[in-house]
Amino acid sequence: MGLAHVKQPNCSCKCLSLFPIFKVERRKENVMSHSPFEGVKLLPPDPIFGLAAKAKAASEPKANLVIGAYRDENGRPYVLPVVRQAEELIQRSQFDHEYLPIRGHDGFITASLKLLYGECYSPEHCVGAQTLSGTGAVAMAAHFLRTIVPKNTTVYVSDPTWANHYGILQNAGFPVKAYRYYCSKTIDIDFEGYKQSVLSAPEKSIFVLHSCAHNPTGVDPSKAQWAELADLFAQKKHYVIFDTAYQGYASGNLDTDAYAPRLFATRGIYFLAAQSYSKNLGLYGERVGCISAYVANKAEGAAVVSQFCDLVRKEYSNPPSYGARIAYLVLTEPNLRQAWETQLAEMAKRIQKMRSAVYHELVRLQTPGKWSHVTRQIGMFSYLGLSSEESQYCQEKHVFITGTARANMAGLTEETALLLAKTIDEAVRKFRGSKL
Repeated sequence: MGLAHVKQPNCSCKCLSLFPIFKVERRKENVMSHSPFEGVKLLPPDPIFGLAAKAKAASEPKANLVIGAYRDENGRPYVLPVVRQAEELIQRSQFDHEYLPIRGHDGFITASLKLLYGECYSPEHCVGAQTLSGTGAVAMAAHFLRTIVPKNTTVYVSDPTWANHYGILQNAGFPVKAYRYYCSKTIDIDFEGYKQSVLSAPEKSIFVLHSCAHNPTGVDPSKAQWAELADLFAQKKHYVIFDTAYQGYASGNLDTDAYAPRLFATRGIYFLAAQSYSKNLGLYGERVGCISAYVANKAEGAAVVSQFCDLVRKEYSNPPSYGARIAYLVLTEPNLRQAWETQLAEMAKRIQKMRSAVYHELVRLQTPGKWSHVTRQIGMFSYLGLSSEESQYCQEKHVFITGTARANMAGLTEETALLLAKTIDEAVRKFRGSKL
């Protein structure tokens, strides 16, 4: 075979080795190669997740109200019973791990469209694709719009908004500006400012709207205000992205929380919508979402979906299947759907109960100021109306809220609700003492 049989020098059995010995030349000099990553800038941690990590590591007693995740009455992560049931059904079925189509799980997409659009749903006007939760849906909406609008088009987000909106939209190449939304003096919506922002923006600008349970303020427009806004958006021909991360969480009713996008649909206003099942199904880690478009006709819808699929293929080829299967079963199996709606209502009720507990403790403590906004706001978050100094004080006392005083009310228990109120009281008296 062209190989010399070489006797193993130290072989006790004196057998012949069948393997050749090769002499390897080694370079004697130790040359350090240049790393192409030498100049990479070290970025700071994400402020929200960085604070959440700090809260997780802190000692008790504490209140971790940073990340938007629901907790049970004992402060533990909560898996909806209906999700457990759906998982059992999946495991009993002939479940496989094959690729989903590029567009995603067809049944899940259709069920998601029906959930959002309700009686406005029509296959000719409502089209969509599965995404990596709401974040992925907003990103896809942005990248899609980037291909069809002029280069200098500006995206407007509410002041304040979910912090990641800026990063997502800027990453798609858009300049981002804020539109007036919230009044810190009244701790309520600045509706006149909102309308003025819509009117003063150049025609065919892009606006990101929160369908319900505005993050971070918990302050939503009324139905009458939404009607006025719909007229203004139609007048200015703006592009609209509805960020729908909390359907069912604001009021406890899925249809009530879809009022705004359905109103726009009935007015013939075409738009994009981003849906997430992280909150209302508790599928945080499964990254289950949907992007949809309300379009004029079937041909237009087919073209839009083809663009969605092109973006998916270039980014990650196919969406994950497991979470979509869970959501599909819950959305379409009648018994599971009914149980889900009941559980959602219970979750929304518990959040409101925690709001009430904080408010009544602030009243009992006679905390200076007006605190009715705590119970007036809806959804997962409360914008407490504290200064950055007061928010920092809360963090030092192991009551972890963001620097803008956003608190996850869904993370409270009866004990931590009292702790939150007590710490707010201390902060207000400490930093507003001379002004009281």
